[in-house]
Amino acid sequence: MAEMTAQEAAEWGKTLDFPTVWAVLTKMGEKVDKMAEKVDRVTDNVNGLTNNVNGLTDDVRRVTGNVGGLNHSIGGLVETLFAPHLGEKFDAYNYNLNRIFNRVPIYDDTNRMRSDIDILLSNTTVCMAVEVKRWLEKTDQVDDHIKRMGLIRQYPPAEVKGKKLLGAIVGAVVTPEAREYAEQNGFFVLELTGEDVRLLKPPKDFQPKEW
Repeated sequence: MAEMTAQEAAEWGKTLDFPTVWAVLTKMGEKVDKMAEKVDRVTDNVNGLTNNVNGLTDDVRRVTGNVGGLNHSIGGLVETLFAPHLGEKFDAYNYNLNRIFNRVPIYDDTNRMRSDIDILLSNTTVCMAVEVKRWLEKTDQVDDHIKRMGLIRQYPPAEVKGKKLLGAIVGAVVTPEAREYAEQNGFFVLELTGEDVRLLKPPKDFQPKEW
């Protein structure tokens, strides 16, 4: 828009009367109202989307909580029903694991809890740290137990000190990949079978690892 001179502005001002100015303002008001309606619609859409996202988030939290509860239920089932007989599964190895402890904490030198042992089987010379999984399907789950075994050896609970330390993993469902990887790393693998837990027969070259 070109700049007007003072004289041009004065001449232009003479052409303006109240009805003309009011008509212009009315049209501008209508445009503003329409823009406001669009803003309201967009806001409503955004709010609806936010509500949907929040609802989805709540659903995810509920499902996650249910899955977590299921994992805890499986762990509790094994620890409560099967732990008293878990040591018997290793009788063929003459371990005689007749002492059983549940949820044994692992504290470091600063008394900070670093991990825990789901089930600890022991006798006077041997300990077996058993990890319980709902699904034993990934190799990184085995890696987690490897790290735990290192912590147990580094910061041994009283029942472990001075004893040979072995490891095992129990799964309600065990995939071939996870089983093979666990056995390659010297872990015994057990699987839930209805009303019992069975020790899966290791390969012929299997050597339980001493940590």
